[in-house]
Amino acid sequence: MTRSSLGWDPAAYLTFDDDRSRPFHDLLARVGATEPRRVVDLGCGPGHLTGLLAARWPDAEVDALDSSAEMVADARARGVPARQADVRDWSPGPSDDVVVCNAVLQWIPEHPELVVRWVAAMPEGGWFAMQVPGNFASPSHVLIRELLDEPPWRGRVQVRDEHAVAGTMEYADAVAGTGALVDAWETTYLHRLTGPDPVLTWITGTALRPVRKALDDTEWERFRAELAPRLARAYPLRADGSTWFPFRRIFLVARAGG
Repeated sequence: MTRSSLGWDPAAYLTFDDDRSRPFHDLLARVGATEPRRVVDLGCGPGHLTGLLAARWPDAEVDALDSSAEMVADARARGVPARQADVRDWSPGPSDDVVVCNAVLQWIPEHPELVVRWVAAMPEGGWFAMQVPGNFASPSHVLIRELLDEPPWRGRVQVRDEHAVAGTMEYADAVAGTGALVDAWETTYLHRLTGPDPVLTWITGTALRPVRKALDDTEWERFRAELAPRLARAYPLRADGSTWFPFRRIFLVARAGG
């Protein structure tokens, strides 16, 4: 399952943009490259963060790619020279000194092997930085899977489970095996969301994309209507009208060749 197969909606994805973008900033802060020749944004999405790479390394060539035609079109509309490509077909070139992969690899089951292969093939001293959500065992995702296991949804949609990503130490150990210097950590962000059904709105732009694609409009509205009260119970409204949404994320930054 990749972005290209899900019919991504860039506008929905950019809802809560400030909260969604913060991990990218935290990831980029740990990349120590000074004068990279080429910077690659693997899975650039709508391109709203690619400009940060160009701003930090203005002399570097920036390459941005994404498997979703909708995302690539949105990125190009922002002036990002993005191209459509599947990250599984990508390999680092001899001048790819910085590679950033933000909130993409969770869609690719074989991504741990891809990461090891990429880091091993990068030029010595190159920087690889990745971030993936680590919240697949949280109520927001468990409730989706539970509802999909009930009639009339059972067997109709496949979504990611808690095995969609590895553990922080698993990533670190695997990448360190290439001889790279590894910096790995995890963070649980506590997002303060507002608006009606805010957690449902958040996951509509990401986790629910396979569900939306599989259902017609009437079924989709029914599914949302059944999921909304379950999410509201798991993430209750506070007295001030806001909702706390804990979100765990896993980070890894590696310097190739040690």
